[in-house]
Amino acid sequence: MRVDLFDFALPQENIALRPAVPRDSAKLLLLTAKGQSSDHIVTDLPDLLSDKDVLVFNDTKVIPAQLEGRRGEAKIGATLHKRIDLRRWQAFVRNAKRLKIEDIVDFGVGVLAEAEAKFEDGSFQLHFLGEEPVEVLLARAGTMPLPPYIASKRAIDARDAEDYQTMFAQEKGAVAAPTAALHFTDDLIQSLRARGVGHEILTLHVGAGTFLPVKTDETDDHQMHSEWGRITAETADRLNQTRAEGGRVIAVGTTSLRLLESATGEDGIIQPFAGDTDIFITPGYKFRAIDGLMTNFHLPKSTLFMLVSALMGLDNMQSAYAHAIKNDYRFYSYGDSSLLLP
Repeated sequence: MRVDLFDFALPQENIALRPAVPRDSAKLLLLTAKGQSSDHIVTDLPDLLSDKDVLVFNDTKVIPAQLEGRRGEAKIGATLHKRIDLRRWQAFVRNAKRLKIEDIVDFGVGVLAEAEAKFEDGSFQLHFLGEEPVEVLLARAGTMPLPPYIASKRAIDARDAEDYQTMFAQEKGAVAAPTAALHFTDDLIQSLRARGVGHEILTLHVGAGTFLPVKTDETDDHQMHSEWGRITAETADRLNQTRAEGGRVIAVGTTSLRLLESATGEDGIIQPFAGDTDIFITPGYKFRAIDGLMTNFHLPKSTLFMLVSALMGLDNMQSAYAHAIKNDYRFYSYGDSSLLLP
């Protein structure tokens, strides 16, 4: 399909620079397969679900993966994308034309990394030098890797260290938050439990590739970056049991959805999973694992808008987004939410 089919006009004032306070006070747009929509707030979620439904959350934790340094006189910026081993990361580099293989980048406060290799997409393999764990080095030199559409409009500050983590964050390794779950609070989880709505946990370490624009004219020509994920056998069994008993598996966030779909065969059975996935979902895809999706509002011509269009239909999503813009919904990572029930 042509990428420009997924374009739409988004006023700058609809881009959220801070999350709602409290988190669960954000707006929530409910959309069904017939194109019917209604306006709610996130605290209405228990009333929109049934006691057979299960929400699936991603427990990845964002690390301070944004680094600023120098190679000689040249300024070098790096956004870590995917871990390779204990000391090596794939990273997207700003001012990459000034960086060559075997160059050492000084990120300050005693943090040095060697550019060991360059990948076809222009990213680099960085080898962090020394004996201190890389997590310690990043805590000292790194900052939260806010999406460019936020970071370009304001400085990253101490508040983001808390705002850009979900309440489920446990497994360190993401360089982007699973932002649909940013709306959840202890009070909301208690309300969902009282309603009888269950929840399950998986892990997908979201990479910086989620921010990259689609630069091709056709969706078939776009190459997704791979990310590492895990679903335990126990979690898979419980989710399969939910569907067998007539309940719905509802992914909270496109990260949870992509991992669930990667772990599910043509028979619709969710399997245990541990490894990389680069699944790219566009209209025409047959969903096998999920029955609904809670997600924020995404960028024009992005892989994530393509995904929701595959789930609900492109015309439905274009109409829903037009409604959201007209009614002052807030877009992107710190923005409002939608509940998509096909």
